[in-house]
Amino acid sequence: MARKTTAQPDAVASIIEDWRRERPELDTSPLEVLARLHRTFLRYSARLTASVEAHGLSVAGFDVLTALRRAGSPFRRTAGQLADSGLISSAGVTLRIDRLEKDGLIVRERDAEDRRVVRSRLTEEGLAKIDALFAEHLENERRMLAGLSPAERRQLARLLSKLERSITEADAEDAR
Repeated sequence: MARKTTAQPDAVASIIEDWRRERPELDTSPLEVLARLHRTFLRYSARLTASVEAHGLSVAGFDVLTALRRAGSPFRRTAGQLADSGLISSAGVTLRIDRLEKDGLIVRERDAEDRRVVRSRLTEEGLAKIDALFAEHLENERRMLAGLSPAERRQLARLLSKLERSITEADAEDAR
């Protein structure tokens, strides 16, 4: 159930008011969404990082382990597949894999038919670690969202999806 909070002006409201005073001719309405989104992301990121690091992992390593776990049994992917999996950038995938392999959470395996193909696979220890950590991660996210009702969460998810498409379209337009 959503927690009841008393709405008070936040830091973004103060920033907007300052800009309205200093530059009243400017439309500061984008700040109402994007500055709040940015501040929210920074807080979310700090909580995620603290939780993951408490388990001896980096957020980048966490992303690799979750990508391998989502792949399903036998929990393996090539470096390219990991980079394409959603949240992992292609830069530094090999370094992440090296660290996770050193920690015994994944192993590298060469393809039997094409020795040039190398896949990273979760070890039993890696599988147990990511299963426990991801459950904890979801509980942490539930606590962060406790101030929103289920309907508000669904609405926000739809709006954020729409915002992401809008930003992607702006990027494509700028590239032309």
